[in-house]
Amino acid sequence: MRDNGGMTTLPPPLAIGPHTVQPPVVLAPMAGITNAPFRTLCREFSGGKGLFVSEMITTRALVERNEKTMQLIHFDATEKPRSIQLYGVDPVTVGKAVRMIVEEDRADHIDLNFGCPVPKVTRKGGGSALPYKRNLLRAILREAVAGAGGLPVTMKMRKGINDEHLTYLDAGRIAVEEGITAIALHGRTTAQHYGGTADWEAIARLKEHVPEIPVLGNGDIWCAEDALRMVRETGCDGVVVGRGCLGRPWLFNDLVAAFEGRPEDFHKPVLREVAATMVRHAQLLGEWIGDEARGVIDFRKHVAWYLKGFAVGSEMRGKLAVTSSLAELDAHLSELDLDQPWPESADGPRGRTSGNNRVVLPEGWLNDPYDCAGVSEDAELDTSGG
Repeated sequence: MRDNGGMTTLPPPLAIGPHTVQPPVVLAPMAGITNAPFRTLCREFSGGKGLFVSEMITTRALVERNEKTMQLIHFDATEKPRSIQLYGVDPVTVGKAVRMIVEEDRADHIDLNFGCPVPKVTRKGGGSALPYKRNLLRAILREAVAGAGGLPVTMKMRKGINDEHLTYLDAGRIAVEEGITAIALHGRTTAQHYGGTADWEAIARLKEHVPEIPVLGNGDIWCAEDALRMVRETGCDGVVVGRGCLGRPWLFNDLVAAFEGRPEDFHKPVLREVAATMVRHAQLLGEWIGDEARGVIDFRKHVAWYLKGFAVGSEMRGKLAVTSSLAELDAHLSELDLDQPWPESADGPRGRTSGNNRVVLPEGWLNDPYDCAGVSEDAELDTSGG
């Protein structure tokens, strides 16, 4: 990709197995966020372009056919390709989950998550702690690829546990050797959690280290220009966007416009359009859950993200935080000054940004990076994708 007087040429298509993703933009899985309703909004704003991955699904819950999990893997008929992210710590269970997806035709692409930095997961050896055990990582990838048949399998990971225990280059090489189709790297360590600055140079190093397969960059993409800059500076094949789109599904309009060289089509909605999107989001959640009140209650966590930067008083924010019906949500929003323009302060970081310098690991975890000791099933908890 090259700059041309501020315009940017369309980068090469991103190939995920038989699937072409153009422009090369991927919605990152986020627990409790990237369910079918939110994916629908993002896909609509993108014009159907890009790849939109499901919430992280734990393999044990999938194999056991947990009721909530079975709902989470349901895709709208318009979602193509259907993309599921799996998280597992046991090679056998991961293999069973992948074969179940293939045999029941539940997805067209499988992503494996090794990026979660949450202490309750890493203390059991799961999440972003797992790639330190190279042989266990290899066993999981091997079982997944073997069970996938013709479906492409990708993976998402972090740089490592901390700056003294980096794993991403070894993990990248293992991924290539085991048949992984593409890798997404979040340019932070487990110790950084979501704080500090993402290390885009690590993304560039990984791309140089595994030129055989596509490398996608993740971390600190808060606006479309950030995505273009990441591709230019790192040479990565695409971008994965997570927290930057919280309360801002129209970011995918901007990402598509940016990669297609149409910056004049960036979307800066006034509060009236933001409010309409909020009501639609809550409505979609209610339809998906099967209960309007539960949908509106689930939507509450999105309110602050949608209203970031707008002049909305604390009293009104408090009312919006306890709404339980679409009519109530709409009525509260109609009391606002809906002609407010898009606030530039809303373009910056959003979501979790605090760091967490203490990484909790199983006793002796760092003693041997090749020991293939099993990881406790307790490491499979429903949590963030990292």
